Amino acid sequence: MTKPILIVGGGPAGLSAAHMLAQLGQKTVLVEKLPHLGGAPIVSGYAKLVPSGEWAKDAIGGMIDRVEKNKLVDVRLNTTVKDFKGEPGKFVATLSDGKKVEAASAVLCTGFTHFDAINKPEWGFGTFPDVVTTAQVEQMISSGKGVRRPSDGNKPQRVAILLCVGSRDRQIGREWCSKICCSVSANLAMEIREELPDCHVYIYYMDIRTFGLLETKYYWRSQEEFKVKYIKARIAEVTAQGDKLLVKGEDTLVKRPITIPFDMVVQAIGMDPNVDNMLLSAVFDVKLEPHGYIGKANSYGTQGATSRPGVFVAGSATGPETIDDSIAQANAAALAAYTAAQGVTLKAAE
Repeated sequence: MTKPILIVGGGPAGLSAAHMLAQLGQKTVLVEKLPHLGGAPIVSGYAKLVPSGEWAKDAIGGMIDRVEKNKLVDVRLNTTVKDFKGEPGKFVATLSDGKKVEAASAVLCTGFTHFDAINKPEWGFGTFPDVVTTAQVEQMISSGKGVRRPSDGNKPQRVAILLCVGSRDRQIGREWCSKICCSVSANLAMEIREELPDCHVYIYYMDIRTFGLLETKYYWRSQEEFKVKYIKARIAEVTAQGDKLLVKGEDTLVKRPITIPFDMVVQAIGMDPNVDNMLLSAVFDVKLEPHGYIGKANSYGTQGATSRPGVFVAGSATGPETIDDSIAQANAAALAAYTAAQGVTLKAAE
């Protein structure tokens, strides 16, 4: 096939799709709106990935390296797709630099947006400097500087991690579970305890959803080996008293109010649809599902199919997803895009 396949998004899913197609000898054009590849794990400075336990800079860095060195992958950074016309085998994409790319098919790997904790003001983010997000703690750890209170640079003696910030919350229009936050939070709690063995870490939760085999690796291990404490509670607010943060709420197991002082409060922020999804929907003429993610067809037919023939989707562009599953979906979507394009080519030759 002489025409390349267009891949939109240079995170784990997009990198995986490009690599899969290159292994088949298929040319691709990989379009990334940022000045570098890697997606959220690199942009947000993730530390150790769940569930592999590998450092993000190494695991995702390796994926970036193999794509950048592959001559079959044409990487376009600081670039977006402004227009996408045509039909399978004969698409034409107009890029933001004015160039046009003929493509046989397309794979959307456009990822997600982290929930902005400012939208949950009663829990203290944006008001108190020592209320931070899981992404910020990831950055502290990956930087090598360690977990410190932003207000004074001191090591915290007591840390609270609040789950479901921007997830499972109808009041702010976030009804969905973000799938990976429980496991990520348990992992961060263990990393904090490993670095600061004298620090007490509490995880406040509605329910724990360390799904599948992650239950043993994160939920039970964090309690039994790292002595992380779990409190089933509803949080009312986070306030301050002197240099301490007060987490106020109700212990829903014993049905009584609780107020506990902490040195640092970490909010486990959920996964929102990509802020560009409305634009992507219009440009690629694909439907969104009710929550605003890119809609995909059921998995019993063509993997990663969207509402538009020849356009496929993978990873957290379709909803909250783990990195490992995003990579697997991207490989499947890439194969589907390749097969679809091959089918069109063969049909035209008959």
